[in-house]
Amino acid sequence: MLADKDRIFTNLYGQHDWRLAGARRRGDWDGTAAIIARGRETIVEEIKASGLRGRGGAGFPTGMKWSFMPKDVGPRPHYLVVNADESEPGTCKDRDILRYDPHKLVEGCLLASFAMGAHACYIYIRGEFYNEALHLQAAIDEAYEAGLIGKNACGSGWDFDLYVHRGAGAYICGEETALLESLEGKKGMPRLKPPFPAAVGLYGCPTTVNNVESIAVAPTILRRGAAWFSALGRPKNAGTKLFCISGHVNKPCNVEEELGIPLRELIERYAGGVRGGWENLLGVIPGGSSVPVLPKSICDDVLMDFDSLRDVKSGLGTAAVIVMDKSTDIIRAIARLSHFYKHESCGQCTPCREGTGWMMRVMNRMVEGRAEPEEIDTLEQVTRQVEGHTICALGDAAAWPIQGLIRHFRPVIEERIAAYKAGQRMAAE
Repeated sequence: MLADKDRIFTNLYGQHDWRLAGARRRGDWDGTAAIIARGRETIVEEIKASGLRGRGGAGFPTGMKWSFMPKDVGPRPHYLVVNADESEPGTCKDRDILRYDPHKLVEGCLLASFAMGAHACYIYIRGEFYNEALHLQAAIDEAYEAGLIGKNACGSGWDFDLYVHRGAGAYICGEETALLESLEGKKGMPRLKPPFPAAVGLYGCPTTVNNVESIAVAPTILRRGAAWFSALGRPKNAGTKLFCISGHVNKPCNVEEELGIPLRELIERYAGGVRGGWENLLGVIPGGSSVPVLPKSICDDVLMDFDSLRDVKSGLGTAAVIVMDKSTDIIRAIARLSHFYKHESCGQCTPCREGTGWMMRVMNRMVEGRAEPEEIDTLEQVTRQVEGHTICALGDAAAWPIQGLIRHFRPVIEERIAAYKAGQRMAAE
């Protein structure tokens, strides 16, 4: 269990002042100039040594991502872009950081931008996060006023500007290259990679796109040292993580815990357990709606980290734990997600544009049982034709929930089809 002294987000529940004075009392902006004085290379190496992996879903090592930026700043300026477009269903961790601990993010933006040679940073915030955008802008204004950012930030000799850009509420803009397109004023459609953003990103300049949580934890890591952070969690899955627990639990909540905590312990200790007791559990989506569902048998002892969940053919994603008890119509639940991904597809790639609609229509029939048993295999084959054949990961995100359903709950689908057929026969007689 994570000790209170090791918590990074000390105002996650908004019990204290979120403004600059409160943030400083909690240790933010403490010795920032001294951290900058260590130099760019040292900061990047420290983040690498900490073992921090991206908190936006993919889990790519953050320090390594920073090191891809060109060492020297040429004629093209460098940019840091923070992805605050938190549109993954079930996920609300970044929202609480923006609401109650915005100065952690602002300070993180300064340190990360300095490490990558960027004098400007853009925070792309989801359109629906209206109050969060106000809090964030207020925190930025306070930081400018106190001389913490702007010309000669924190008295370090580094000039740094920070901007908030509000999106218009499109799930696809959470994908880093679609986010950059949107930030440039174009339609939010993913770009082909390569070139990667570190070579050709925002306005054709070297850019790094990071998740809010990845950037917000950086100042604390740099203050307390890589060894402290890497000692938390498990090997290759270091540090703390914000988990969002929702669905059929007694106390839905956001909580900061170590990576590698058992799923059952996470739900029982923080969320008051599953509604009706652990035996009433049907399944859990462990990392936001785009990762495959896990049945109770796996949930009993699976650990919540990137590698453990990958080993059981799911993923940590954003660590949004969606709990479903036995009252859930699991087929309907996954069909609802199919509708979401069909609605949010940008339509650029044919497999996703055509496949998401096709999968949704078949899933809608499966909900009623209006299908043939062999169509289950056809559906599975179509998800394989979509997965991995699109520019961005939305195709995978649309395919994985259905694959998880078929992998673990195939008998439920077959039963539904048989019941429908029996009903039809009785009606005919």
